[in-house]
Amino acid sequence: MASSDHTVGFEPADRLAQDRESVRRRFWIKLKRVVAQLPFAEDLLAAYYCAFDKETPRHVQAALLGAVAYFILPFDFMPDVLPLLGFTDDAAVLATAIRMVAGHITEEHRDAARAALKRGIDTAEATE
Repeated sequence: MASSDHTVGFEPADRLAQDRESVRRRFWIKLKRVVAQLPFAEDLLAAYYCAFDKETPRHVQAALLGAVAYFILPFDFMPDVLPLLGFTDDAAVLATAIRMVAGHITEEHRDAARAALKRGIDTAEATE
């Protein structure tokens, strides 16, 4: 199996992840739209905060940006509009990325995620 076989289907997320500002902007737009439907919103936000933390190593940022980029893509393996199943692929990609870099997602990232959810996504984006 060629090493490129592991990334089949993820190319759009990989390209998007290279544009950090686009990821940042599009992340908040999509999160506002779907946050009430996401059982993994806190983990997603913690990963986001870790990915944009200047103290986070580059390889960790890359892994997390790829997962966040996959979340914001308008198309994916399982359409997000499907009840109950729509975000399972997003959750799986995020869980895999978090498992790979779990030691780098700090309590500060998790605290920021909880605080953002508590104050509301519009306010969290404004303080970003």
